Amino acid sequence: QVQLVESGGGLVQPGGFLRLSCVASGSIFSINVMGWYRQAPGKQRELVATITSGDSTNYADSVKDRFTISRDNAKNTVYLQMNSLKPEDTAVYYCNADIRIRLFSGTSDRRYWGQGTQVTVSS
Repeated sequence: QVQLVESGGGLVQPGGFLRLSCVASGSIFSINVMGWYRQAPGKQRELVATITSGDSTNYADSVKDRFTISRDNAKNTVYLQMNSLKPEDTAVYYCNADIRIRLFSGTSDRRYWGQGTQVTVSS
């Protein structure tokens, strides 16, 4: 079994910052792409940012120049530094990872999601 556990969400004023973390644990052989998605009330889940095992990054236009995704491969952890937060950034943020897991008979590639962490930007 593999689990993704997010932390770091909370309430912040507009213009403030937060740092989200997501740790993957379990029978992990390797991790390819890791990413962050978000879902605001009444809206579909949307991509925020992704990062490959080689540290190539991709961002949604709405967060470019404000958010930074990074990862620590030794700790199976991905981070999202969020600066200059806006009320429209309010959402539940989900961690996502494409993981090659260890099985008794070999390995298997699967996608996993965390349980989500609430980010609220409000004065």
